[in-house]
Amino acid sequence: MSDAANGRAKLVDHVPSTAERRRALARPAGSVAALRDRIVITMPAALRREIGQLLIAGFDGQQIPAELRSLAKEFGLGGVILFARNVDAPEQVAEIAHDASRLVPDLPPWVSVDQEGGRVARLKRPFTEWPPMATLGRSGDVRLAERFARALAAELDIHTNPKNPVIGDRALAEKATEVARLGAAIVRTLQAEGIAACGKHFPGHGDTSTDSHVELPLVEHPPDRLREVEFAPFRAAIGAGVATIMTAHVLVPALDEKRPATLSRRIVHEILREELGYEGVILSDDLEMKAVAAEYEVPSSAVLAIQAGCDGVLICSGDHHTQAAALEALIHAVEEERVPASRVDDALKRHRRAKERLLASPVPARPASGRALRDVLGRDEHQAIADEMARFL
Repeated sequence: MSDAANGRAKLVDHVPSTAERRRALARPAGSVAALRDRIVITMPAALRREIGQLLIAGFDGQQIPAELRSLAKEFGLGGVILFARNVDAPEQVAEIAHDASRLVPDLPPWVSVDQEGGRVARLKRPFTEWPPMATLGRSGDVRLAERFARALAAELDIHTNPKNPVIGDRALAEKATEVARLGAAIVRTLQAEGIAACGKHFPGHGDTSTDSHVELPLVEHPPDRLREVEFAPFRAAIGAGVATIMTAHVLVPALDEKRPATLSRRIVHEILREELGYEGVILSDDLEMKAVAAEYEVPSSAVLAIQAGCDGVLICSGDHHTQAAALEALIHAVEEERVPASRVDDALKRHRRAKERLLASPVPARPASGRALRDVLGRDEHQAIADEMARFL
């Protein structure tokens, strides 16, 4: 039996009968619970729990909602991502992060936060409030970058277009060499402190003039320029062992005339994975952003992203029905061999390697609280680093 066939046999452990499928599919799936029940009845348990590891989910509120707990129970879960809507006080953040880390007992989920500093900062006072990453580029000081990382995602776009409405001062610098130098230092330091860094947004979002949250940006550079400039920071981050890289929802006609980078096998697999030799975890940006969602429904884009070579997909709004529908679409794609079982196996192996490397410590019985927590937040030494960075605003 071939490796692919072996993999498929492992994932598809039980095929429900035709009668079971018909009864389940006849039930309306207008709610998260109904859709979940339909998937549970019609799809093999082992396959469900493998596919669930490919989802990084957002949610609403300041505690883990019941719908997300249910998805994690039935499917497993690759991780969660926190936004401002999930953050109140430090004790609450510690509690929700601790709770999220225990959603899947066999392999801890990623607990991530959309946090860069400047405009993209979800952790406010009494957490240290960091200036934008551009201040590090203006300083040119790699030691300052390391001190910042030690106290705190690595933004690897290059600010080559002053009209860019979405990157701007989120980028470290305007020169590829500076972004590469400082970005690699941040990656190394973050990960030495046990935090998985995420380099974004491949193949480069710095030289665009539209916001991918709203529409699909166009990157109009030839391949030679992309390899010399836009790819340079990612090469450096890969050399520094960056745990994850996030794709960009941009159209790069010189590389793929039809599909955004996130959904392009040419860009994700052939260039990032094979040409640049990246062995870590590749994640999509949020599939609900208009750059992709205006053209592709989320379940379809989830399948295309995994086909392209992404190892996980972000679905961030907190719409658990959409998240469950994406998982259902991925399961169907594996069953129908549109996504090879070997592709899922490869993605899961990369997640597991990264988690074993960076999430090796056991989850504590209780989250940090009280003085033990407050003593490490908003410390004078961290504020001094932020103030030094702010000199370069």
